[in-house]
Amino acid sequence: MTGNVSDFLVSRLSDWGVKRVFGYPGDGINGIMGALNRGSDKLDFVQVRHEEMAAFMACAHAKFTGEVGVCLATSGPGAIHLLNGLYDAKLDHQPVVAIVGQQKRMALGGNYQQEVDLMSLFKDVAHEYVHMVTTPSQMRHIIDRAMRIAQNERNVCCIIVPNDVQEMEAEKPPHEHGSVPSGLGYEAPLTVPHARELQHAADVLNAGEKVAILVGAGALHATDEIMEVADLLGAGVAKALLGKAALPDDLPYVTGSIGLLGTKPSYDMMMECDTLLMIGSSFPYSEFLPEEGQARGVQIDINGRMIGIRYPMEVNLIGDSAETLRLLTPLLKRKEDRSWRHRIERHIRRWWDTMESRAMESADPINPQRVFWELSPRLPDNCIISCDSGSAANWYARDLKIRQGMMASLSGGLATMGPGVPYAIAAKFAHPDRVAIALIGDGAMQMNGMNELITIGKYWQRWSDPRLVIMVLNNRDLNQVTWEQRAMEGDPKFKASQDLPNFPYAHYAELIGLMGIRVDQPEQLADAWDRALSADRPVVLEVFADPDVPPLPPHITFKQAKAYSSAILQGDPDSAGIIKASVKQIFS
Repeated sequence: MTGNVSDFLVSRLSDWGVKRVFGYPGDGINGIMGALNRGSDKLDFVQVRHEEMAAFMACAHAKFTGEVGVCLATSGPGAIHLLNGLYDAKLDHQPVVAIVGQQKRMALGGNYQQEVDLMSLFKDVAHEYVHMVTTPSQMRHIIDRAMRIAQNERNVCCIIVPNDVQEMEAEKPPHEHGSVPSGLGYEAPLTVPHARELQHAADVLNAGEKVAILVGAGALHATDEIMEVADLLGAGVAKALLGKAALPDDLPYVTGSIGLLGTKPSYDMMMECDTLLMIGSSFPYSEFLPEEGQARGVQIDINGRMIGIRYPMEVNLIGDSAETLRLLTPLLKRKEDRSWRHRIERHIRRWWDTMESRAMESADPINPQRVFWELSPRLPDNCIISCDSGSAANWYARDLKIRQGMMASLSGGLATMGPGVPYAIAAKFAHPDRVAIALIGDGAMQMNGMNELITIGKYWQRWSDPRLVIMVLNNRDLNQVTWEQRAMEGDPKFKASQDLPNFPYAHYAELIGLMGIRVDQPEQLADAWDRALSADRPVVLEVFADPDVPPLPPHITFKQAKAYSSAILQGDPDSAGIIKASVKQIFS
């Protein structure tokens, strides 16, 4: 072994197939940064504006490639900054390895500057594996185990490297008692259920007359298999947010998203079905699933921990979604009575008509639904879409029609603000020849999206296709929370917490060498999207959207209606606007 411990770290990550590391420098990782400089032919270092963004990008890299995402931060504050992005990866079950610096070993326990108990700090988010390298010969097996466990458990692992260890001479593990001479390599096993459980599942599904299918992120690689099963069973298919790209929306039996951000066809299907097949999803909101006892249930999931916790399933199949469906399909009988399927398809056709009508309703100045509706037919083939948390996620869930070959994601389990722009950046590094589109609100843009525009400005000319479009809904409101305050708590809008300062997002993009497009009239939208999607550089498309257009749930409960009325009666500052917009949407 030649070089120091940091040189070995860079070389070993490369041997594992890692191509890039997202991070930000600091004196706690000076040794590693020097090695990255010397080993720039092995690993590409992507400099972000904040460590949280590095973790988001590592998560997105894992989502859009299936590979391990790697992020790097200095000791103390840098390590702390990673946490939110790492929790995003943990809750969405993505393989990410975080590498962080630490003070010199002799300083630990001495209340030294930036000394943080990193083992304790990361023990929850990286609970599968977090270890500190204390001697050079440890580095090999700690890297190997972190990379292997991250892939096997689809979770976050963390490597802590003290400053002094980084610069020590690399050592091969000795051939002696207590040594751990680890090796490279991981190939995911083929996991499938027992034949008897497959037959049990088939019996349940064959007996059902009204089968509903729900798919999630674990079904993204099983598109063809799901289509075949849905055809055999005459079923409709609803999609959890992380599974939006699992099936194309132009299929007549795809009901779209499910949940508060979902569609009425998905809600109606779940309320009326007699059999539920859940594939690769941990969708958490039980009120949008059949009532207990209404439907017989079959679940497929690769992770046995996630089986049977959302609905009391009759059959639990632990296995890879695609492989399990391939084994299950020959056991299924084609349902000759297609009345259930035809009913679902009628509901879906009416729903898309409703969505178009709602999107085209006038607003002040622009209906946010129309922004997404105009984009939908213009989506480039094989594009990659990211969305941020907030009201933008409503329209992303309902108004965008995903086609086969596209990828799309957001923060699912954590539902954090802020990943929309870094997700799109990671997508461009992983797939520089594909168009990336980030759909975000002005709250998320002000939180950290604007800073990452600087990252885009630094790197975009390296991408073979420079097209990256960031659409910002400028409504000067933390809109999703404003509506939640009204519809869930019965409180009027709290202007002190909800109003956002206006900011010239498009102009800011132009200041740093990107293209900016500003839209304040609905008739400008179509041309604006066309210009943005054919630009010769990344674009910020700033749309002045009406915050009063309500994100209507698929089913309005009495409690929600009562809370909404209470918010208005208590003098919501936007009462006139939200009443007018709500009437338009409800009767569209």
